[in-house]
Amino acid sequence: MSTTLTKLVAMTDPAEIAAANANPPVFDEAFRDKFAELIAWRRDVRRFKTDPVAPELIEQLLDLAQLAPSVGNSQPWRWISIDTAEIRARIRANFLRCNEVAASAYQGERAALYAKLKLEGIDVAPRQFALFCDRTTAQGLGVGRQTMPEALDYSVVAMIETFWLAARTLGLGVGWVSILDPQAISTELEVPADWKFIAYLCVGWPVEHHVDPELVRHHWQDRTAAGRIVLSR
Repeated sequence: MSTTLTKLVAMTDPAEIAAANANPPVFDEAFRDKFAELIAWRRDVRRFKTDPVAPELIEQLLDLAQLAPSVGNSQPWRWISIDTAEIRARIRANFLRCNEVAASAYQGERAALYAKLKLEGIDVAPRQFALFCDRTTAQGLGVGRQTMPEALDYSVVAMIETFWLAARTLGLGVGWVSILDPQAISTELEVPADWKFIAYLCVGWPVEHHVDPELVRHHWQDRTAAGRIVLSR
């Protein structure tokens, strides 16, 4: 992490904050182009090398993720690093059970195609994390979530995207495994009852890099413009 960025992440002195506020950065066209390229090349990675990821790189990413937006500045994200082979094996068994059920929803050629998809990297990824939302956090004093308490969950998702993009700048890949039984994960990891399971992330060095998403490349679902519909009222 650069010296400037390190200072921004750790900045708490009012005078330093005031000085930074008086001189905000200017993001020029070249930066905007690179940022667009970063977004385009962010992929959900499922194929990882076994090479280790230095702990200091993970710490750098976690520092940046702390800057992500959260409702009421609640920062409700809770990380659990999954390091033991035994727990990883149980989580992968969870995936296999859930994936078998998911596969049964498809028939014919679509079922055959689904069976060929690579949907997780639990067996290889060198770093793995279970992400939870602490729905009873006192931080933020409830601001912004009285009528929409699910904003806490959305805050964790926003943090994950921040982590994901930051990881890509280091050449690291991130894969989000969602074919899991959330309650079984919470029970397995013995987390507090008020923590809601949000995501299971695999992190590591990708075997290959692609600008096209995995599901597009393997003819499951093309990108569409459906999400760009804007309605006027």
